[in-house]
Amino acid sequence: MSSSIDADLLLQRFYHHVEARGGDIYLTQPVAGGEVVDYSFAEVFDEAARMAAYLDSLGFEPQSKIAIVSKNCAHFIIAELAIWMAGHVTVALYPTLSSGTANYILEHSDAKLLFVGKLDTWDELERGVPAGLPCVALPLAPDTAYRSWDDIVASAEPVADKRTRAADDESLIIYTSGSTGTPKGVVHSFRTISIPTKGIVAQLGINERERQISYLPLAHAMDRWLSGCVSLYAGSHLFFADSLDTFMTDLNRARPTVFLSVPRLWLKFQLGVYAQLPKPKLDRLLKIPIIRGIIKKKILAGLGLGHVRFAGSGSAPIPAELLQWYRDLGLELLEGYGMSENFSYSHLTRPGLGRPGYIGNAYPDVECKLSEAGEILVKSPGTMLGYYKQEALTREAFTPDGFLKTGDLGVIDAQQRLRITGRLKELFKTSKGKYVAPAPIENILNNDPNVELSLVAGSGMPKTHAVLQLSEELLPKLERPGVKQRITAELEGLLDATNAKIEEFERLGFLVVAKDRWTIEGEQLTPTMKIKRGVLEEMYGSKRDGWYAAGAKVIWEA
Repeated sequence: MSSSIDADLLLQRFYHHVEARGGDIYLTQPVAGGEVVDYSFAEVFDEAARMAAYLDSLGFEPQSKIAIVSKNCAHFIIAELAIWMAGHVTVALYPTLSSGTANYILEHSDAKLLFVGKLDTWDELERGVPAGLPCVALPLAPDTAYRSWDDIVASAEPVADKRTRAADDESLIIYTSGSTGTPKGVVHSFRTISIPTKGIVAQLGINERERQISYLPLAHAMDRWLSGCVSLYAGSHLFFADSLDTFMTDLNRARPTVFLSVPRLWLKFQLGVYAQLPKPKLDRLLKIPIIRGIIKKKILAGLGLGHVRFAGSGSAPIPAELLQWYRDLGLELLEGYGMSENFSYSHLTRPGLGRPGYIGNAYPDVECKLSEAGEILVKSPGTMLGYYKQEALTREAFTPDGFLKTGDLGVIDAQQRLRITGRLKELFKTSKGKYVAPAPIENILNNDPNVELSLVAGSGMPKTHAVLQLSEELLPKLERPGVKQRITAELEGLLDATNAKIEEFERLGFLVVAKDRWTIEGEQLTPTMKIKRGVLEEMYGSKRDGWYAAGAKVIWEA
């Protein structure tokens, strides 16, 4: 391992900040009553070093798996540092998991200890904790009988030195969110998480003066990389959100300079703007040169994004129209593409070179090509070591020449920018014998203000159809006189507008408005809010023939 690689590994980067800027604030955690607790680099190191000493005392084998289940919080980061300093491997669980899935991950990963953190659904999760598994309660954890983090660090002496890890040591395991079946454990080394972190920092010029806010799940590769790892590498100030109710307060406290979100939230932000300033009026104001700049700044400030240098969208495709709307406001919304299997290090929109509908270019040290079937194949320095205890699946994930099979279909333009056109395994044939890719059609539907999520299906049928989950903001209004009729007419217009944008063989025969909400707890959605296609298709399978027989353009599920 060369000294240059060694200096870029995340633990070494953190130690550098501790030594150079120990008194500077690193983490800001909201607590009850609107107060916050700040942790300096030196304080984070001290707590992590004391917990590392406690882990040492338990006598685990080197590179044992230590689990964390928690919402985003300062002690998620500190616990991970302690795990690494003690020579072990982090396994993070989504805080919204069912007890069954939590139990599977804890058993499959061979977890030796579980850190229990800030949680809303501990009663459910606790049932999934294997009997006899040692647990430690982090600050902000629900009431438990477990020994507390604060008690341990108060009595433990810190480890004596700044322990480093080798580049090829395992660092963490990310369990995929399971949209297509049982979660798989994606194993990464310190090399495969540190080089991607160095890459994004270089591409965007991220530095120690940045302010970031962590609120997307840290158990997911995207925020683990762009909040956790980037803040460790660059030494930027990392804030946390307390809850949905306090999100705007938390966001305005952070005044982020780098901000990441997902398409669903970018759309909610837009709808929030329209609620205050209806679209026709906003469009008129933005055409008036003398006030256009003032309006743009006011909107971005109202969203808490007035200081943002770079904003990103990831985890799922974002509609081109929504992307352009933000760019018209002066917020250059960059789109990223990647997977847990390559630590999200694949493609990024280059500042100033974005093309709506296209993800962007591969990072300079990433190779990308298309298979004969159009599947996107990627070779990245962030590529996983493999799936934990699943050698056959690991072999299947790669081409003979070492490219990761993404499972996504795409096209590449003359400037080498990538566009995602669908998922290979999601393709289905109608009775006309043509293959349909549902995701691009769902992307069009999801851009409508009335729609939160959609499922396009129709395998073996003469036409496709879509089941819609209406936006949460719309639901309370449906009982008002005339609202349901108005929404029906608007959805009929959406059906026609969508069909005008897609090929004839893809066109939707009708739209169905779902009666029940799709939720993570109900297992219709993954923890990252993606639809579980198979679950939903099975849920609605018995109703499909009746829908086709009804002959209506919009059907409200009974």
